[in-house]
This record gives sequence, C-alpha cells and structure tokens, in this order.
Amino acid sequence: MLTQDRHSTILNLLKKQSSVTLTELTTLLNTSESTIRRDLTALDKAGKLRKVYGGATSLDFYTATEKDVQTKHDLQITEKKLIAQKAAGMIEKNDLIYLDAGTTTEFIIDYLTERDATYVTNGIYHAGKLSERGFNVIIIGGQLKKLTAAVIGTTAVANLKPYNFTKGFFGTNGISTQAGFSTPDPVEACVKKTAMKHCQKVFVVADSTKFDQITPITFAKLEDAVIITDILKDKRYLDFTNILEVL
Repeated sequence: MLTQDRHSTILNLLKKQSSVTLTELTTLLNTSESTIRRDLTALDKAGKLRKVYGGATSLDFYTATEKDVQTKHDLQITEKKLIAQKAAGMIEKNDLIYLDAGTTTEFIIDYLTERDATYVTNGIYHAGKLSERGFNVIIIGGQLKKLTAAVIGTTAVANLKPYNFTKGFFGTNGISTQAGFSTPDPVEACVKKTAMKHCQKVFVVADSTKFDQITPITFAKLEDAVIITDILKDKRYLDFTNILEVL
C-alpha cells in the first residue's frame, strides 16, 4: 500500500474511533510496526493527529488543560449523581475508604449511609461535607491546589503511605486504551498513584465523556481499577477491565 493511502486509512479510522493502536494498524494495513511508526510521526508533524505511546489519537482526543472545580462540578450532573449513588452503595461496615478529590467523588458523599466506616480524603470540599454530615473523616495534609481543591505534593504522598484502605474511589480526567487513566498534573497524578497502591479494591468513577480522552500524565493502567460509569459506548474497554454501568 502506498504511503498516501496508509495515511488516508489511518486518518479515516481516527474519525470513527478517536484513537488507534500500533497493533490495530499493523493488522489492518498489513504493514510492519516500524513503517506505521514512521507514518504516525509524519502525520503528527503535519498536525493531523497526535502520536502517543502505543498508537495515535485524533487532535480533539488529547487535552492538556484542566477546568476549575466549579466548572467541572456543573457538568454531567445527572450522570455523576447516578455513578455516585452506585459507588456509595459499595461501602460497608468497618471500611477504611479513600475518597480522591474530584467532582464525581464529591457527589458520593451525598449518598453515604455507612457511619461505621472511616473516610480519608485529599479533597478540601470532601472533608467539609463529610464532617458536616457527621462521618468519621481524616484529611491528608500537604499543598493545596486551588484549581481542583485537592491536597497534593510530597507531604500528601508521605501521609498516604501508612494507610491500608479497603476501598478507594478515584476521579480521572481521561480514560483511554493507550494511556489508561490520566490527569494533566504530574504532582496530582503522584498522589493518585500512591493512594491506589494502598487500596485493596480500586474504583474509578467517571461519566462517559471521560472515555477516549488522554491528558498528559498516566497514573494507572485500565486493569488497575474497576470503572463505574453511566454508559459504555465503546465495548473495547471491556477487554481491559470490569466496567459497571448505571444506565
């Protein structure tokens, strides 16, 4: 197949599914991996796609910026509430729960009923709501990131290490088959990664708009967590992890 034809096929595929892997392309085009890599590099330099580890994404698939917490709070509220209700129902007596900062995880607090559990969080708003509702709450110390109302940094990471959480609920900015779970901030990613390592069971709560999105820093692989979402449109993700749909 001619180079121009391969490039056209790659771009047409990206229009349909937003991301492609090297394996998919080598099979589809019956071409060597080294040739596909050169194709992706050329198309990336031409500004027609974004080359990422293990494949490529469409240009609108990659997001390096982050909205502030209030803006994110007002997006997909119905979906977030349904996801949060499902997550809250998983919490049991004597659980030691980690609640990651984030708007979807914050909605979980509205549906909590288990008072014989302890809730640890790096979310400023989360800690306040948990306290107001009379739950046992511990807030992680560290540097406050105003944009996301999250406590981050080396102190936060150090404070997480002694814990052995029974369950952890995490937010994410992006979910993709190439980059797993990702977030724009490397410091915030480090906190998420550390907390996940100290959880017996890990859940990522994310509405369907987070799928097929990549942000700069991967903090976990898809197989590292069960995903709770409203609806799964791309069934390829089921090849990587368990996914619970609430719609």
